[in-house]
Amino acid sequence: MKLSQFKFKFPEELIATEPTPVRDEARMMVVHKSTGEIEHRIFKEIINYFDDGDVMVFNDTKVFPAKLIGNKEKTGAKIEVFLLRELNEEHKLWDVLVEPARKIRIGNKLYFGDDESMVAEVIDNTTSRGRTLRFLYDGPHEEFKEALYKLGMTPLPPYIKRESLPSDAEDYQCIFAAKEGAVVAPAAGLHFSRELLKRLEIKGVKDAYLTLHSGLGNYRDIDVEDLTKHRMDSEDMVVTQELVDIVNAAKDENRNVCAVGTSVLRGIESAVSMGGHMKTYAGWTNKFIFPPYDFTVANAMVSNFHLPYSTMLMMVCAFGGYDLVMYAYDEAIKEKYRFGAYGDAMLIVD
Repeated sequence: MKLSQFKFKFPEELIATEPTPVRDEARMMVVHKSTGEIEHRIFKEIINYFDDGDVMVFNDTKVFPAKLIGNKEKTGAKIEVFLLRELNEEHKLWDVLVEPARKIRIGNKLYFGDDESMVAEVIDNTTSRGRTLRFLYDGPHEEFKEALYKLGMTPLPPYIKRESLPSDAEDYQCIFAAKEGAVVAPAAGLHFSRELLKRLEIKGVKDAYLTLHSGLGNYRDIDVEDLTKHRMDSEDMVVTQELVDIVNAAKDENRNVCAVGTSVLRGIESAVSMGGHMKTYAGWTNKFIFPPYDFTVANAMVSNFHLPYSTMLMMVCAFGGYDLVMYAYDEAIKEKYRFGAYGDAMLIVD
């Protein structure tokens, strides 16, 4: 497949800039792989497509307030800092992106907060935009993290052209989020309310969790036409024995296994063993999935509607079939489905 095959005419007004008022009342397009049938539903009706013993796999990563606004020493220039990951707890070193990068050099100090009480020093240039910051803070680590996060804002996707609001801290977070480390929310999971999860549990649908800390690589432009030459950014993930046991038992009993989101699908495929089973895994994955691809574990998936050229769209096309998914996207545009992390959902089933 070529990059240009994932272009489609996309009206930008379909990008959702606010979430659906009630999580499980977003619209849901249901795509049947075997027949090509397309249904238009409400998300909470997803319960009708799964039965006792089926499994839904979620990503329990937790988004942290990664976006900071700082001021450069002497000039006072406004600098946007995006926290990516903590490199060293003892020395308070963080891997970050800065904008505008051209204004920042090694040795520069940045001041954060209205009182400029949080100070960081640039100690390394890792990429053209990337830097390593050392935060100059004397207190204990937990106190430092708390102070840092109070200054941070929710890292909304770049296609949502507005500033973060206090409400985004809750809206851009799955209700089951538990393991801190993501700067990109697993958007398909945003549709699940506590009531819907309870109804699924009562019906006998099992929930299982992996952790994959989604990073900014999800939004990085692909700059090669030949997709085999694209390299995904690595992301930290954990697949536990508990998840493996639940999924493998379901596979042995011919039950449905639904991957909730492209991050889950990627995580599952990074931990595949023989015969459509899973194995435990803890480490990094840079797996890039695009058509054609043979999935052996999940036979259903939930996804939001993704933007042209995105790696998430490519993964959905690999799962649902390129022609069918691109046709479904044409239908979504005609029917004015909402795109992006705060948008509507697609369920792909056999």
